[in-house]
Formats: sequence, structure tokens, C-alpha cells
Amino acid sequence: MEKEHGKGHGNATLLTDLILKGLTYEPQWQIPLFLVSFVIYLLTMVGNLGLIALIWNDPQLHIPMYLFLGSLAFVDAWISSTVSPKMLVNSFAKAKMISLSECMIQFFSFAISITVECFVLATMAYDRYVAICKPLLYPVIMSNTLCIRLLVLSLPHAIIHSSFLFRLTFCNSITVHHFYCDIIPLLKISCTNPSINYLIVFIFAGSIQMFTILIVLVFYTLVLFTILKKKSLQGIKKAFSTCAARLLSVSLYYGVLVFTYVRPVSTQSEDQDIMDSLFYTIIIPLLNPIIYSLRNKKVIDSLRKILKRNS
Repeated sequence: MEKEHGKGHGNATLLTDLILKGLTYEPQWQIPLFLVSFVIYLLTMVGNLGLIALIWNDPQLHIPMYLFLGSLAFVDAWISSTVSPKMLVNSFAKAKMISLSECMIQFFSFAISITVECFVLATMAYDRYVAICKPLLYPVIMSNTLCIRLLVLSLPHAIIHSSFLFRLTFCNSITVHHFYCDIIPLLKISCTNPSINYLIVFIFAGSIQMFTILIVLVFYTLVLFTILKKKSLQGIKKAFSTCAARLLSVSLYYGVLVFTYVRPVSTQSEDQDIMDSLFYTIIIPLLNPIIYSLRNKKVIDSLRKILKRNS
């Protein structure tokens, strides 16, 4: 749909429907990409929702550490479900259209989920620090209501970005060069001056990313130093194994996020943006259940109990 707009843009035609470019325009790649994307989405949902069900059904896992793990699984499923279904539908759609309102809703959902994940990852690092470095204070400091507070903290960030998006008009181009409605590709096709929006992205997204990644690095470093002081070979091996896996996941996640939202706009290539976004919307949600649960003894024991009971 289109409508006429006479203020600031003359008789420019404003667009209320957009086209999502997707991963590729090449027809020969549509079926292979659809199949790969569908399998990844299916595995992501099974892994994350299965982990949530496992934690929910085992009373021994109803402690903050595993509730944070369940929250991470929920957010990963949320991110994947915000992005993947529309991407899969558009794989075979001829028009690949998305209404402006649907686009805004998708971005709002994405902004909340990606912000919650940043806070959850930081909180999980703090949780391990308190559990290992201050075990006697753990029941006092960590609480099951912390995840709800993280969601409340994330809402203003998503609302701010979404509110500033509504000031934009789209008349220069109908094509969003991305596979979902992200803020940078939308700003690039706006016919309203997006300078304020870029500044908001740099200040708010940059601050949250830098703050949470600093928390993650500081607390995991303190955990490693605490375990190294104990001089237990088995403990050192376990600590390095656990922390290395978590830091790898966090580094991939934050590294790509910072590269996407904090670097200068002039250096951003559209194809590179798409490849970067694949990491934190598709790949990381798939890998997190493996990294955080398959190396956890209590989660594995709980899974074995359920499998034995069912067999």
C-alpha cells in the first residue's frame, strides 16, 4: 500500500509495504537454503524448548543457576521464532512482502529478545562468580525473580528504538536488504534524516553491549583466578573447560553484535551485515543449548532419569 505525503517531501509516495531481500536473490539457492534453515530452526526449537521442559520437570533444577539457563533457552527460542518463520515463508514467496506494521512488530520483538539475552548472559556470569567465590552468600544474592527484572530492564531499550523508528518515512526504496526487519537496514532506506536514530543506536545499544560484555569478562576472570588459587588439577581442568566453552559462545555473540551496531555506518556492507546477523539470530540460538547444557552434569543426569523412566 502507498499513500501521498505532502510535508517535507513534496509529493513523495510513502511506502507502507516493504520487501525483505532475504539471504539471496538466486533462485537455484532457494530450496537448499530453505531446507538448511528449516532444519536449523527445528533443531533450535527442540534443543531450547526441550531444555526448558527438562528444567521445569526436575525439582532439583529449580535453583537460580538453572532458571537462568532456562531463561537463556527461552530467549534463544524467542529470537529464532521472531526471525526464522518469516524468512522461511519468504524463501518461496514471489513478492516477499512485509507490511510496515508487521516489520515494526518484528523489530520490537527482536530488540527485546536480543537485549534480554545480553542481560541474561551477564547475569549467568555473575551467578557463577557468586556460586564459586561467595558460596555462603549465594542464596541471599541470587533470586528466582531476577529474570523478571531483566525483562523489565529490556523493555525501555526496545521501546526507545521502536518509537524513534515511527518518525521515519520510507519513500526512497521498497527493498530492505536483510532477511528480517533490523534497524540499520531500515535506516538506510529511510527518506527521513536518520541521524538521530543512528545516534540512539550507538548510545543505547553500544552502552548495553559494552556494559554486559565487561561484566561477563570480569566475573569469568575472577572465577578462573579463584579456582586457580585452590591448586586442584581436576578443578582447574573443569573450570577451564566450562569457562572456555561459555566465553567462546559469548565472544561470538557479543563480537558480532558490537561489529554490527557500534562500528561506523560507512563501513557496513549489506552482505556482511546479513552474514553477521546469521550468527546471533540463527547460529548462536542453535549452539547455546549444546554449550551450556551438554557440559552440565546435573542436566545430563536429569535427562538420563527421564529417558530411563520413559523406557
